[in-house]
Amino acid sequence: MSDYESVGNRASSEHRGGRLLRDLVIIVVVAVSISLLSRAYLVRSFYIPSGSMQDTLQINDRILVNELVPDLIVLNRGDIVVFTDPGGWLTAAGEGAAGPGNPVTDGVRWVSDVAGLGAQDAADHLVKRVIGLPGDRVACCDASGRTTVNGEPISEPYLKLPAGATRASEHDFSVTVPAESLWVEGDNRYNSADSRLHTDTPHQGFVPVGNVVGRAFVVNWPLRRWSWLDE
Repeated sequence: MSDYESVGNRASSEHRGGRLLRDLVIIVVVAVSISLLSRAYLVRSFYIPSGSMQDTLQINDRILVNELVPDLIVLNRGDIVVFTDPGGWLTAAGEGAAGPGNPVTDGVRWVSDVAGLGAQDAADHLVKRVIGLPGDRVACCDASGRTTVNGEPISEPYLKLPAGATRASEHDFSVTVPAESLWVEGDNRYNSADSRLHTDTPHQGFVPVGNVVGRAFVVNWPLRRWSWLDE
């Protein structure tokens, strides 16, 4: 093989290597961009800092939230929603506090967030289940210890109650949900600082629909707990 051919082969190899590197960079940039755009407009990731939604959601579960709800997709009773604090809920419950970071952990969190496993938003948001929609009359408890909506008992197979408990709530209540508001409760009903315990806050326990970030639709971490979230 001539020196010319050797130089030509080396140049060709270097050219192919350069193209491969360029293609890989483009793929990574596009993938990250799509992920960031999805997070910004369609899906966000949150982690669960408390046990108020057990056994449906466990502490440190990661969930993905559909941000098209409620602006483009209607809310339904039984939906699990993430919402911003309507005022005084997080302070009273002591939930949602995220620990301080450092350059290493912050970098890991950023990568995890892009991958849909992040937890940055947990300090400002809460997650509960929608029990009452605007106009609903929600009460507890009937003679059988059940929650009623508009006078009819509802099925709550997701409830986690203490041993021996026969009532869906330890507190009696009867409310009518105002327009553009929700009544929300945790599945771990006796250990959930939800609408029932915040009737003395500015919104009297109701969550403005405008505070809803979206509907949780999947547990995506840890992998052993991967599951769709349905009523």
